[in-house]
Amino acid sequence: MQNQRLVELCCFSLFSALVAQNGGADRIELCGGFLEGGTTPSIGLVKSVLRSVKIPVRVMIRPRGGDFLYSDQEVAVMLSDIEEIKKLKPEGFVFGCLNADGTINSNQLQQLMNACYPFPVTFHRAFDASIDPLLSLETCIEFGIDTILSSGMENSAIEGLDLLVQLQNKAVGKIQILAGAGVGINNVQIFANSGIQNIHLTAKKPIQSGMSYYNESLKMGANDVDELVNYEADIEIVRKVVSLFKN
Repeated sequence: MQNQRLVELCCFSLFSALVAQNGGADRIELCGGFLEGGTTPSIGLVKSVLRSVKIPVRVMIRPRGGDFLYSDQEVAVMLSDIEEIKKLKPEGFVFGCLNADGTINSNQLQQLMNACYPFPVTFHRAFDASIDPLLSLETCIEFGIDTILSSGMENSAIEGLDLLVQLQNKAVGKIQILAGAGVGINNVQIFANSGIQNIHLTAKKPIQSGMSYYNESLKMGANDVDELVNYEADIEIVRKVVSLFKN
């Protein structure tokens, strides 16, 4: 896709996956665990999305939220998830893994790459948690990673834009750079004008719960989470971002 602009939508539900397709996105990153920043989705969700959309779907493989320093047991879970999801034939997979010193864990990465073969792989924002972006870029290229999802080592891609452009220039013909984190209608033209070729976003909007009764003394998760609000992709945001980025 070096000569084409790609818009990938991060989706946490079948509803949002259909919005991605109908809104003109080119690819879906399918995740569970919205509040954790994306974890491995359920088999049921993967099956439902793959049955329902025609655009490519890459599936997140992440056993938990938090850091990317995984135990052998956690890697075993990741390998098992890949084995089962491969049977459903997604377009590809998304994962990342680090050592305690912030370098990419080559041993774990090789195991995961072997398990995914021949499906393409995106190395996710574990890249942004790594110690050296240029070293991490070369490692991803060496291991045959297809795409790196990155915010340019910053909290948002707009803050990390200079590094993203540098990475993309170094990556030409070797690997794709996918700019993500905070990409939306208000800044997408900045990415387009800078020459960024690929963007990643959620295009989310809050959806108020339809519950007429709710036990306010009961919390199912973290105390600071509003459990009467869900988030789904907004088709108008997706359409506008696609139009602005590609035209």
